[in-house]
Amino acid sequence: MAVAVPRTSVTVPVPAPARRPVRRRRAQRRHGVAGGVLWIVVLAVLLGGVVALNVAVLDLNVRLDGLSRERADLRATNTELESRLSSAGATPRIDAAARNRLGLVQAEETTYITLGK
Repeated sequence: MAVAVPRTSVTVPVPAPARRPVRRRRAQRRHGVAGGVLWIVVLAVLLGGVVALNVAVLDLNVRLDGLSRERADLRATNTELESRLSSAGATPRIDAAARNRLGLVQAEETTYITLGK
């Protein structure tokens, strides 16, 4: 036989969740306008440095181009001087200088001597 047992509700107290102590946040400094201005100044200085560097490189390139042209002119002058030096040593010029300056005369006949063995 079945006996009916009355049901009673039992409430079990649930412990409250542990509360963390409330921390007060410190007032954070906001950089705001001062921080923004600082970054703008830093970037302006960096960009100014880049521009100054580019101007210096451009100036060096212009000077290098001028020196390259000067070097080419000097090489051309050296070539011309070498040519003049070579022609100054030529035989006809030496003959003329010997006749006019020194009064030398070219031999009419060349004599060869054969030495015996």
